[in-house]
Order: sequence, then C-alpha cells, then structure tokens
Amino acid sequence: MDDWVQTLSTPALLSIAVVAIVVLLLMIIKFKLHPLLALVIVSIATAFAAQIPISEIQDVLIDGFGATLGEVALLVGLGAMFGRLAEISGGAQALSDALIRKFGDKRAPFALGVASLLFGFPIFFDAAFMVMLPIIFSVARRLGGSVLLYVLPAAAALSTMHVFLPPHPGAVASTVLLGGDVGLTILIGILVAVPTWYIAGHLYGTFIGKRIYLPVPDLLSGGPQVETVENPPKPGTIIALLMLPLLLIFANTAVTTAARTGSMDENSPWVTVPQVIGSTPVALLITVLVSTYVLALRRGRTADFVEDLLDNALKPIAPVVLITGAGGMFGAVLLASGIGDALAETLRDLGLPLIVSTFIVAAILRIALGTATVAITTSAGLLGASIMAAGLNPVQTVAMILALAAGSSIFPHVNDASFWLIGKLLGMDVPTTFKTWSVIKTLISIVGFGLSCVVYVLASV
Repeated sequence: MDDWVQTLSTPALLSIAVVAIVVLLLMIIKFKLHPLLALVIVSIATAFAAQIPISEIQDVLIDGFGATLGEVALLVGLGAMFGRLAEISGGAQALSDALIRKFGDKRAPFALGVASLLFGFPIFFDAAFMVMLPIIFSVARRLGGSVLLYVLPAAAALSTMHVFLPPHPGAVASTVLLGGDVGLTILIGILVAVPTWYIAGHLYGTFIGKRIYLPVPDLLSGGPQVETVENPPKPGTIIALLMLPLLLIFANTAVTTAARTGSMDENSPWVTVPQVIGSTPVALLITVLVSTYVLALRRGRTADFVEDLLDNALKPIAPVVLITGAGGMFGAVLLASGIGDALAETLRDLGLPLIVSTFIVAAILRIALGTATVAITTSAGLLGASIMAAGLNPVQTVAMILALAAGSSIFPHVNDASFWLIGKLLGMDVPTTFKTWSVIKTLISIVGFGLSCVVYVLASV
C-alpha cells in the first residue's frame, strides 16, 4: 500500500464510511444477519468503494483481523480459563461474599468500580476486564438483579484508566508526541480520571443497570453456575491471584522505564526477564498456571478434570473472538482508505481553539476508525507541532493530552473491537450495547474533556 494514493475527496470518503456503518447496522439489527458475516461483507464492500487496490484488499482484511485477534484472543482465552478456575473452586464466591460484608449490598457496584480503578492502572483494559469479570459475575449472582448494574461501573473504571493514564499506549504516545511530562500526566490524569469515572461510569452505570435487566451469562464460565463449594479458597488467595498479573506487568513497566531513562542497561537480564514475564499474555499465562495448581490440583482435582475444565472454558468464547476480530477488520479497512488523514487535515484548518480542535480531531478519528490508540497517535502526530509551538506551560500541555484522550474515548460502535467484546461477553444485542457501553464511553469522553478544559483554564490564570 506504500505506493497507493487515495484520490477520493474527503466528502466522498466520509459518505462511504457513513453508508457502510448504516448498512452494517441494518444487516445486524433488521435482517438479523450474524455479526461475523455482516462485518466481513461490509468490510469487503467498503474496501471496493474506497478504491483500495484489489491486490491489497485481502492483505488489509487479514492484517486487520489478525492484528485484533493477536491483541484479544489470548487475553480472552486465558481470562476465560482463570474465570472458570476461580468459579469452580468457590474462590470467586468467597471473594464476592467478602466484598459484600465489607461494603454492604447497596455499595457493591461502587466497591467493584473502585477495585477496578486500582486494577486498571497498570493493566490494559482487555486483560483487566477478563480477570475481573468472574468476580463481578459472582457478586451479581450473589446479590441478584441485572448483571449490568455490577459490570458497567467496573468496566467504565477500567476503560477510564486505560484512556487517560500512562503506562497505557495511547496516553504514553500522546505524552511523548505533544512534549508532555509523564509524571505530571499521571498526577493530573488521576485527578481527572477518578471524578470522570464516578460521574460517567458509576452514576450512569448504576442508573441504566437498574433499568435494563440482563441475567448473568454462562458464557465466560464455560457452563452453568456451580453449586456452593464447601471449604472454598480464602478471599486473600483470590486477591493474591488477581494481584499476580498486576505485579508482573508493573515490574515490566518499571524496568522498561528505567532502561529508557538510562538507569538500567536495556540488555541486562534484570530488564529483559521482567519484560518477558511481564508482557500481558505471559503474565496471564503464569496466573492461569499458578491458579491451576492453587485452585484445582492442590485441592484434590485430577489432571483430567482440570484439562476438561479448561477445554470447556474455551469453547463458548469462539464467537466472541471471531466477531471481535471482524470488528478489527472493518476498522482496518476504514483506516487504510485514508478517511482519518483527510478528515483530520480538514478539521485542523478550521481555526477552532486549540484544545477544542484537539478533542474534535481525536473524537472524529475514533468514530471513523474504531480504535482509541490509533485515534490518539494520529491526532497527536497531526497536532503535535501546533501544540508544541503554542508556548504552553507544562500543565496546559497535560490538559491537551487529556483532552485528546477524552476525544479518543467517544462513542464506540460497530467498527470498534470493545463494542463487540463487551456486548457478546454479556449477551447483549446491538441496541442494548449502544444504550449501555456506547453511552457510558461517550459520557466518559464529554466529562473528561470538560475537566480537561477546567485544568487548562486554571493553568492559564
């Protein structure tokens, strides 16, 4: 694709994207076509309409599908295994009972959200969500009511931390490209992220969760709810297992940062070993292996039982993984067509206030391309020179970084992998996913942008 130049105008490209999304929604909602088939059909049609060279279309489709699966498949699979081990051992139930005793029944959604804020700081959204989900499901089963009441505040907390704070890739990339300070971004980012989550994630999540009933699905558990287990693992054991991937990933972040600043030799085993075992898939793999021993083998389960248990845990997630990969395929086609670049260039020339332009460019790229990280990095690359030339002080620069992050969170829909991941794992149809996850992410975007503007104004005084 290096030699190909898009010749279609921005209005034509934008029209193609809008028509593609409308057709996709009609195929899924009205005509009840399976999302996997609908996404593949629309991806191919969009590639032809955008005049991507025929010889390149297959590569774009496969690369988009494969790149998404590379990020999601292992995380979902390992998370499903951990979830089934935690459930079948009784550990998830024990931890949920402890949370309920500590915070009370009425504050369970808040407690899960706070735990997710802490857990989501160093761990990517997909991995943290898969690890937390069995605990959330167990609380939902224990207390009753819609599973959305418990999932949405926690998922919103994980997403908020992923969007606004380093060491997550979008936040790190924008901080570097806009010339910001990572430490200051973390400090001010926390001050913006926590109230953003409370307003947009907790308050709306509990509001809509009480109004849309959704039972706890069997999908992640690989089977129906198990009976009450006598002598389950202690809550502290489950907390330790939850903390294990967090500590491994945090160690990776720490040594990588030290190597980049010159404090440690990047070729030293003290750097390379933590980097390998602290990569997200490997950290989750280690967690599953440790959990297999602690929660199953040590408690008298046979190897044959464990093999069958983990095999059954994987079977139900195939549709989730394939649909999520197809969503990444559609996003790759939109990206390869040049829609993002043409649109961002046009918006940059409109003469809006710099912080508003930053938010709008990131928001439109997010809606068009379906990936927060690409929206952040593309927007930062396009606007970085203008922001760095504006003579902003360090706090104003951080406000720009947070505004860009807020824009990249807005309105996930059918071209976004998280839209399908959340919807399918919870057993939601497309309209319900729009009313819940899409609205929450949009509220996170708007509230986060508003607080970023407050930071910018205060820093300007």
